[in-house]
Amino acid sequence: MIIPDTVEGAIVLSVIDFILSFLFIGVIGMVLYLFPYINRLGEVEERD
Repeated sequence: MIIPDTVEGAIVLSVIDFILSFLFIGVIGMVLYLFPYINRLGEVEERD
């Protein structure tokens, strides 16, 4: 799909960018949410 170089094309591109930014932020949020669980999997017991 080629986006035309018009005002309508700019609006379409803005909508696509808006949706992708929410998806990207959501993925970052999921990764940050999983960090404590990943940390528990890689926990090493310290020896004296």
